[in-house]
Amino acid sequence: MDVAGPEVIGSSGGRILPVGRTVTVEVPASSANLGPGFDALGVALGLYDTLTVTVIESGLELEVTGEGAGEVPEDASHLVAKVVEAGLRAGGMGAPGLRIACVNAIPHSRGLGSSASAAVGGLVAANGLMNGALTTEHLVQLSSEFEGHPDNAAASVLGGVVVSWTERSETAVKYSAVRMDVDPSIVATVLVPSETSSTAQTRGLLPATVPHEDAAFNASRAALMSVALGSRPEFLMAATEDRLHQAYRAPALVATTEWVTRLRGRGLAATVSGAGPTVLVLSTSALPADLRESAESQGWRVLDLTIADGARVVSEA
Repeated sequence: MDVAGPEVIGSSGGRILPVGRTVTVEVPASSANLGPGFDALGVALGLYDTLTVTVIESGLELEVTGEGAGEVPEDASHLVAKVVEAGLRAGGMGAPGLRIACVNAIPHSRGLGSSASAAVGGLVAANGLMNGALTTEHLVQLSSEFEGHPDNAAASVLGGVVVSWTERSETAVKYSAVRMDVDPSIVATVLVPSETSSTAQTRGLLPATVPHEDAAFNASRAALMSVALGSRPEFLMAATEDRLHQAYRAPALVATTEWVTRLRGRGLAATVSGAGPTVLVLSTSALPADLRESAESQGWRVLDLTIADGARVVSEA
């Protein structure tokens, strides 16, 4: 779809990128919270959107295939288009026009970080066009600004499992994250339903305050998570326990909650993936065949995923 664009996309006061410059980026899905780490823990998962951005003579051309095709806008209001422009502006560069092609494999509105992946992919593509003008810290900050919190975005930037945090002052919000080492025997399985969920809706179910006992419970489990993920996966069941968000969201995620309960009853460390409705399982073995068959018979997609590295430029010219 061709849409008239501004004379310069990005910064009109900086260097203008040459027509024909192009990059292709792969960006992983992500899951947030991992049980106790509400808005703090995230993991990159080996399911990828691919984004190709090419500098053209003028205007904006945007095409979406795969997940979200026909549902998301194909104009300057598309998140990726906004993010690429913001990335160029942050790097002090501009483009006379852009062609953006999105090939999406990450399901939308399922708790797998599709919007964070779009934000990260757009920024990494812009950075590739600019030969790395932005640091990793810039990428975490800018993508988290689009998201409003850093857990999914930081995971897609840094890869692996991340611990993220937010510092607020009267004049600014700073987002930071660090990647953790993960025991190589740990793998992820996700159960993805056909229905979608709204992060805003499920976040609205959370109370304004929680009991001190529940806060202490989650603090201990989040601390244990670093041990379980790093070298002691036998503690994953205890480490993924939560009292801050999943029970409050359960009325809006009935099937998801039932599957989390069923899986945990079988000794599998299952949690709600982000705001749901996808279910995340962290384990050192594959999902038992009977559970896989049962989920698939109910219309759930069961995907075995690696814990992935962060977004990267796979080709450029």
